[in-house]
Amino acid sequence: MIAALAFYVFAFILIASAVMVVTSRNPVHSVLYLILAFFNAAALFLLAGAEFLAMILVIVYVGAVAVLFLFVVMMLDVDFVQLREGFQRYAPIGAIVGGILFLELLLVFGAWQFSTDAAELRLSPTPAGMSNTEAIGRIIYTDYVYLFQGAGLILLVAMIGAIVLTLRERQADSKRQVIATQVYRSTELVMAQPAIGQGIARGDILRPLPPPAKAAPIEHHDGHGHDSHGGGHH
Repeated sequence: MIAALAFYVFAFILIASAVMVVTSRNPVHSVLYLILAFFNAAALFLLAGAEFLAMILVIVYVGAVAVLFLFVVMMLDVDFVQLREGFQRYAPIGAIVGGILFLELLLVFGAWQFSTDAAELRLSPTPAGMSNTEAIGRIIYTDYVYLFQGAGLILLVAMIGAIVLTLRERQADSKRQVIATQVYRSTELVMAQPAIGQGIARGDILRPLPPPAKAAPIEHHDGHGHDSHGGGHH
């Protein structure tokens, strides 16, 4: 009875915090609600007997990932008002995609059937003679290794997409790395070989050549000044 009540309490808080992550206007508040969702998900894992997943969720996601999200959101200073300007224009497309996903979820859950031995498997989640951590590792890295790697690739693409969406153009005078120039450079570098105990002199350090100096404009004077044709002292 107590376990069932705790499950519904943690599940309700988890769903509510997940909704607030999406609907919050302040991104910092969204990250804080995400941390709350992680804690409640860890509590649900503890109730299910997966203490390893619960500890990993708290240590890795709350202690590292969520804190990283919080620092990135606070330091990037992204103009979210500008990002939301095209919301109404793309809202119909988003509604269509969301509706399709909702119909797919209805079809999946409509055809869902519990296994006949689901209750017995729930009471004994780990095989005999094997720890919970070993069982999870065997399932992830042996039975479903390709799906695990696919999930990692999806997260990598999502991370790159987030960087591209929040990338801002820097100032025109900022220095940028040009890979092609570095690869195809034709200058030869000479290794300095000073004597023992002598050290490297200042002239041995190779530095980029300074830009060519601009020629001074030729001044034209009238008869009262100094010029090359007359009017001056010969």
